[in-house]
Amino acid sequence: MSRPPLCETRLDELLDAIADEAPAPASGFVSGVVVAMAAALTVMAARRSRDGWPEAEGAIAQAEHLRRRAAPLAQQNADAFGEAFALLDAPAQGRDADLGRALTRAAEVPLLIAQIAADVAALAKEVAECGDPTVRGDATGAALLAQAAARSAAHLVEINLGTGAGDLRVLSAQSLASAASAWADAAVAAGR
Repeated sequence: MSRPPLCETRLDELLDAIADEAPAPASGFVSGVVVAMAAALTVMAARRSRDGWPEAEGAIAQAEHLRRRAAPLAQQNADAFGEAFALLDAPAQGRDADLGRALTRAAEVPLLIAQIAADVAALAKEVAECGDPTVRGDATGAALLAQAAARSAAHLVEINLGTGAGDLRVLSAQSLASAASAWADAAVAAGR
């Protein structure tokens, strides 16, 4: 019997699944959920800014698009990591190529999460700076959450690939995490 997608479970059940000793869902799944939530917060803050900010509708559309892209990545990450983890228990003979492909896939999804997280942080920073001051804290919170998701996802790219620091995917993930951090810092500064 297969279980429903994790994003369709009740919050208390989802938290129980994360807290379980099973290998997935883990930090990649949570990073995907966090960036989707950060995008949703950005949508809300932009919606509340419609009256005084002419670009609010564009920000709403962008944040909705990012939210719709991020949410399925959480489940995709849990699935990819679960597949890679299962191969670790497989007999060693002949599994290396399959394990290599599975770990590459387990790194590709967090890289996508990091990309979306950087975009959400940038957009949330824009809403924090230009949107209604009463939702500046929410927009800043969205940028900070996106930053955390980007950093977590970038770390997973690095460990799942197990390659040197010069791997372009690792460098890309680190660059995205740095960008998300810069956007989050700018959002915080906008509230001062």
